Amino acid sequence: MDSNGVVEWAVVESDIGPLMLAATETGLVSVVFHATPEIRDRMVERLRARLGAEPVEAPGSARLAEPERQLAGYFAGTLREFSLDLDWSLTAGFNRQVLRELARGVPYGAVAGYGELAERVGQPGAAQAVGAAMGSNPLPVVVPCHRVVENDGGIGGFGGGLETKRQLLALEGVLPQPLF
Repeated sequence: MDSNGVVEWAVVESDIGPLMLAATETGLVSVVFHATPEIRDRMVERLRARLGAEPVEAPGSARLAEPERQLAGYFAGTLREFSLDLDWSLTAGFNRQVLRELARGVPYGAVAGYGELAERVGQPGAAQAVGAAMGSNPLPVVVPCHRVVENDGGIGGFGGGLETKRQLLALEGVLPQPLF
């Protein structure tokens, strides 16, 4: 990761709990749910190992200002489409191809099936591999893996937990808001 040098990270509050955001000079590289100290420490180690750079805690970082602003707008219901520079270096190959198609092709308020996404990237029959790609998504919320559901109408799995997936889909109007 010689070109990116430093990875800056910070934890921000959100409607779905604390999120850890990390960015390189290329762009946002990671969004992590439920950013407890233990999860944060694990992610700092993972970023160090995967990107070959020393992650630096940088609350108020200029590099993170726009991702923070856009996420706040998303949770406030005023932003429906992220326009952030993304650093895709934590994903590669089929997973990266599927995640890029998801980011480009499944808009706010819509959902796609695992099989449908597999077809869109020219790999019909690779629904399970699409599921694995969603599970490895380094940029959840921004790259909206919560919008991928089972073809039979089931909600499917979610790295951030099913309750988090339900909250995101309710925010986008796909699911009814819970009554309490």
